[in-house]
Amino acid sequence: MTDQRDPAPSPKPDRAAMVAALSALSVDSASPDGAVAVSVNTDGVMTSLRLSDAIRRLSPDEIADLVVRTYVDAQRKSAERSAELMRPLGNAGYLADRLRWRLQFEPTPQAVERRAPVDKAILRDRSADDPPRPSNTVPETDDEWYDKGMRFDPAW
Repeated sequence: MTDQRDPAPSPKPDRAAMVAALSALSVDSASPDGAVAVSVNTDGVMTSLRLSDAIRRLSPDEIADLVVRTYVDAQRKSAERSAELMRPLGNAGYLADRLRWRLQFEPTPQAVERRAPVDKAILRDRSADDPPRPSNTVPETDDEWYDKGMRFDPAW
């Protein structure tokens, strides 16, 4: 004959220890080339962003994409660790749903555009522009200005 008793109930989770562990949680993630490193807390909020000298060879678009991807990786690791800590509470409820969403989130790929370097010495060649108009020797009054109606001054 087999014993049909219910198995012993599992011990209640230590909520205070769980809250302390979740509060202290910090997860780091770095990009494969080490140019970007990010830390996030248990909520997936960025608490630290570190950029190495390796970002100097990247365009602004590439830096932005690398930061977002590294941040998402850190959030995913944070969600995994938070889920491990909360496992004794079960896997139902809003918090568990949010953790599952963070585990599955994938950022939309951004088109990274390589731009040619800009010659900063001459921003615009104005040598062929018309010479500046002489200013009025007598400033016009407000009434005179508004009486002329709408006008467009290309110098604006």
